[in-house]
Amino acid sequence: MKTMRSWLFVPGHRQRMIEKAFGLSTDVVIFDLEDGVPGGGKDVARRQVAAALVSAPTGANAFVRVHAAGSPEVHADLRALEGAPLRGLVLPKVQRPKDVLEFHGWLDGHEKSVGLPSGAVRLLATVESAGGLVHAPAIASATPRLTGLMFGAEDFALDMGLFSHPGEGLFDYARSALAVAAASGGIRAIDKVFTDIRDLDGLALEARRARDLGFAGKAVIHPDQVGGVNEIFSPTGDEVKRARRILTAHERRADGGAEAVDGRMVDRPVLEQAQMILYRHGEGRA
Repeated sequence: MKTMRSWLFVPGHRQRMIEKAFGLSTDVVIFDLEDGVPGGGKDVARRQVAAALVSAPTGANAFVRVHAAGSPEVHADLRALEGAPLRGLVLPKVQRPKDVLEFHGWLDGHEKSVGLPSGAVRLLATVESAGGLVHAPAIASATPRLTGLMFGAEDFALDMGLFSHPGEGLFDYARSALAVAAASGGIRAIDKVFTDIRDLDGLALEARRARDLGFAGKAVIHPDQVGGVNEIFSPTGDEVKRARRILTAHERRADGGAEAVDGRMVDRPVLEQAQMILYRHGEGRA
């Protein structure tokens, strides 16, 4: 899977931020038409985002966060995106697989109209409620279009009747459950935003915890957050060196017997983990 460590939200009504977005080091740009845009700015955001997609540099990884399935606003979002070279949609407030599948018919038609192969437009489902978390394993397997699950912490806390920053115990449970659900569907898990844009140390601490829980990347809301997230969700130098030693040891085996590296036997899971590390470092293939 292509590296997607940092996912930067860019409000669709902020033209200057849109213009800067593709020059940043973020792996994915999320042009936002939903909660990041005030009610009076929705139509402006739709026009500006559609234009940005048309003029995007070749290979730019841009998703668009539309309104939730069933929202009266989502129809206007999709009309505005007709004819635009979409790479992906971020679907908010996903509760069940049907919330993802509701976009399939439109996407099939969109791909045909712009000359894209079937299934080219990917989806990222945001889980933001207790019901969504309970159904997360089914959501993760809903469609091959799905590239990941993202955790929406603020709405999840609201749904649970909690303050916006509850104890980490509940959030760690929810984040871990989401990461397991994503892995069960063979897709990536993307962690929640860290809302204090001045606290880069706090961001780094939370991002390391997310990586330990099984997340492959993190949503960000400010360009200053991108570099730290990219670094934390990349293999360390020591991990890369050890992975190379594992592959070298595996390649040296002539009799099919077991080989030990740093005192650890190189069996299939260890070998595949080393291959994944090197792939994420830019070496080899997935």
